[in-house]
Amino acid sequence: MSFFESLNEAASLVEVRLSELLSEKRGAERLNEAVRYSALGGGKRLRAYLALCFCALCGEAPEKALDYGCAIEMIHAFSLIHDDLPAMDNDDMRRGKPSNHKAFGEATAILAGDSLALDAFSVAGKNRLCTPEQNLKAVLLLSEKSGRFGMCAGQQYDIDGEGKRLTLEELTSLVDNKTGALFECACALGCIAAGGSEKQILATKEFTPFMGRAFQITDDLLDIYSTPEQLGKSIGKDAEQQKSTFASLIGVPLAKKLASDCIERAKLALDCFDNCGRKRELLEFCDYILTRER
Repeated sequence: MSFFESLNEAASLVEVRLSELLSEKRGAERLNEAVRYSALGGGKRLRAYLALCFCALCGEAPEKALDYGCAIEMIHAFSLIHDDLPAMDNDDMRRGKPSNHKAFGEATAILAGDSLALDAFSVAGKNRLCTPEQNLKAVLLLSEKSGRFGMCAGQQYDIDGEGKRLTLEELTSLVDNKTGALFECACALGCIAAGGSEKQILATKEFTPFMGRAFQITDDLLDIYSTPEQLGKSIGKDAEQQKSTFASLIGVPLAKKLASDCIERAKLALDCFDNCGRKRELLEFCDYILTRER
């Protein structure tokens, strides 16, 4: 199976399972609607795909990591809702439709993001296909990589860096937290679901920083050269908010070279895994990062 076929299959599985997990009618109807609005019906599901893929790479059925993949997609959806708020990036569009706060108002959008973040831990903690010990590891990892030592730290670095010229080291740290932390979490969750070895989990720590940096560089370039129709969101926000990017710090040609070098480093980190279809998919995924258009 090719990377794209596997990604589409994973996205379908996640969409169905997320819909089940978010289908309860209890609580406030408008809040439930806002949660489902952002969590369902959009996105590539790359983080969930990575969880399923690494689970299979470690020798188990990918479905064992499905709830972990859904949990991390909920965390990702929460981050996008909050990123789009006027107090953050102030974006009116997300995934080709109005941002959550434009559709439901700022107060409900904040609550929808909060709900997705908190409910994600419940989903990971109750994974029926994994042991309580595995679920505990998953919840602790999800907390570490999404909170103030991971993704949220990266967002704060991003806010603090607006209007400033960051050093390359500062920008790399920002990206490793804001983008790389959830990618690392996704890969490690797949290993946890499969009962993977410490060596395999360590490989995810070597794979994801380089993969995340390349992913962010491509994202920055798309913000310069793409269109709102292609991306499904506003473009030119980095320049408008005077944010440092790899392209603005070292120039577009060197940024592209850095992304390519990072991808080669990421591929090397996969050497400890057996050569199989899933590994070939991941190598395809690495190549896709450099050429993606959305």
